Amino acid sequence: MEDAEESSVVFRDDLWAAEVVPPYAVPGWFILRTRRHAERITGLDDGELDSLARRARDLVAAVTEVTGAPATYLLVFGENYPHFHAVIAARGDDVPPDRRSGDILKLVPDRVDPAAAARLVPAVRDAYRLAATAGRIPS
Repeated sequence: MEDAEESSVVFRDDLWAAEVVPPYAVPGWFILRTRRHAERITGLDDGELDSLARRARDLVAAVTEVTGAPATYLLVFGENYPHFHAVIAARGDDVPPDRRSGDILKLVPDRVDPAAAARLVPAVRDAYRLAATAGRIPS
């Protein structure tokens, strides 16, 4: 993912990156991941732990602001990919109740659309910068 095109990147700092990632390139979905290899939350160092909540908060706020989603999920599993990352997934009103919460991942095969996902990146990038600067997106 370090080689991802800039057009898919919301932000990168020394510790974290947020991007649209091909297997999960659903519009309104982003991956928040550590820049170095770390497995599980227990593998994060103090700097990563100290900054995780702020990065997650600001990215969730930005995605929610841009998509207008009634819910934006922060999902962390760590089973299938041995690297600490979180899926930030905007959940629209069009998602049926049986595909909400953790079951939202079952939508991936039908909703992957890399071009549509990439089109959201500039707006989410701008909203993220606002959230990170202000500490939150004003309501």
